[in-house]
Amino acid sequence: MIRRSIFPIFFALLCAATPVRAAEEGHEAPVAAVEHDAHATPAHGEAAGADEHGAAAAEHHAEGGHHALPLDAPRLSDSLPINNSMIMVWLAVGVIVLFARIATKKMSLVPQGVQNFAEWAVESLYDFLSSLMGKHLATRTFWFFGTIFFFILVNNYMGLIPGVGTVGWKDAHGHMVAPLLRGANADINMTAAMAFTFAILWFYWAITENGIKGFIAHIFAPKGTFTGVMAAMMIPIFLFVGVLEVISIMIRPVALTFRLLGNIYGGEQTLEALMGLVPEKLAFLPALPFCFMELLVGFVQALVFTLLCAIFLKLICDHGDHDHAEEGHH
Repeated sequence: MIRRSIFPIFFALLCAATPVRAAEEGHEAPVAAVEHDAHATPAHGEAAGADEHGAAAAEHHAEGGHHALPLDAPRLSDSLPINNSMIMVWLAVGVIVLFARIATKKMSLVPQGVQNFAEWAVESLYDFLSSLMGKHLATRTFWFFGTIFFFILVNNYMGLIPGVGTVGWKDAHGHMVAPLLRGANADINMTAAMAFTFAILWFYWAITENGIKGFIAHIFAPKGTFTGVMAAMMIPIFLFVGVLEVISIMIRPVALTFRLLGNIYGGEQTLEALMGLVPEKLAFLPALPFCFMELLVGFVQALVFTLLCAIFLKLICDHGDHDHAEEGHH
């Protein structure tokens, strides 16, 4: 029980701390960017780091363009390595912990209210993963897949809260330089942290389920029964297929990273563009219908990320004959 509790907490802390890396790499505080815009002139000012972002945003506004969500998450403090996506991660973790505390405060054999909803959500996801991966693998890995699904889902929905991406520091012209809050999954550091964490766990689960010999054989060994000349002909073919499989394994975390980032970041950019089509006081009107669509997109993207990870693990841990034997035994 203690082991199952430690892993989700460790994972959440890892995800929350990962964006620090980006914040430490040359991004100055947005406060400094605002001061730079207010006091410096092009003749003697030198922009760098976040200043470049603020200057580019101001120039974009000066040319008549609308505010666009930057690709990088700007650092919010000179003394602390904190950026705006990290704050959203902490808030999302807080929401999940608070919900879990409320759902388990008064546990009863006949669940009601929040406990009933929480049990329904968790059991539905567990049953879905069990039907896909098998009960043994789902039970062993549910601590990760359950955490990753609800974590992505909550972060996607919290990115739609009014004020996220629109409240923050402004330059002397009133243009947004750096928002105080930013959707966590619109930051590549967050999506990369989740994808590469899964990649590490994938190797651990794959090796512990298959053994070192079985893991290598699963990738390179011929599938099926061949004898004589046919076996000799199939060996180089399956070796080549194995090399392609290794390349595929290396690409998977990158694909997971950009798939989630592209969908969430693209959705927020679309909302930003729609809000820029009308005066500022009416900016919420054109984006409002698309916010409802983003609710569906947020759920689908959380499910797709979890589903792809589960399929990747199932493929390497698949023992078709063994599973059929177990099913026949039961």
